[in-house]
Amino acid sequence: MGINRVQFQKGLSMAQFMERYGTEEKCHAAVVALRWPNGFVCPECKDRRHYTFERKGLRYWQCASCREQTTVMCGTVFESSKLPLTTWFLAMHLLTQAKNNVSALELQRHLGVRYKTAWLLKHKLMQVMSERRRIANWMAGSRSTMPTWAANCLAERAGAVRRTRYRSLPPCRPPRPATH
Repeated sequence: MGINRVQFQKGLSMAQFMERYGTEEKCHAAVVALRWPNGFVCPECKDRRHYTFERKGLRYWQCASCREQTTVMCGTVFESSKLPLTTWFLAMHLLTQAKNNVSALELQRHLGVRYKTAWLLKHKLMQVMSERRRIANWMAGSRSTMPTWAANCLAERAGAVRRTRYRSLPPCRPPRPATH
């Protein structure tokens, strides 16, 4: 009988994971690097000039030209979550490194959260992973890159699924001050 290659896949040990993503700052830096690998780009006007500031413990990026404010969490699975990024990252690590399925009860024990939170966390992450897999399979089957309209359609569909399947998400932008 041959070697099962799935069992011997390279992955991060728990010590390596904690060294790389053990603090909130390290997780935040990882999300920033993945979201904007070439530096900040305004989601509204696509300008690169920006300012950064902190409000209520969240770091905001404000576009210098259109003054749009955004956080690195906007438009991601982390949006509107009160859980720290370290909890999200640990859940992702546990779900992807397990040989078999990880139950919500097991996640609850490892993460120290309520069962309902662990269940929702697991289902959100599983949905994101299945959408990425579906897009990757579609891309592997086609000879050309994904057309812009198809990418926009998939992004809108993913947002609609997230809004209808779970409770509706509040807008990501901070409220603008009222002008009198």
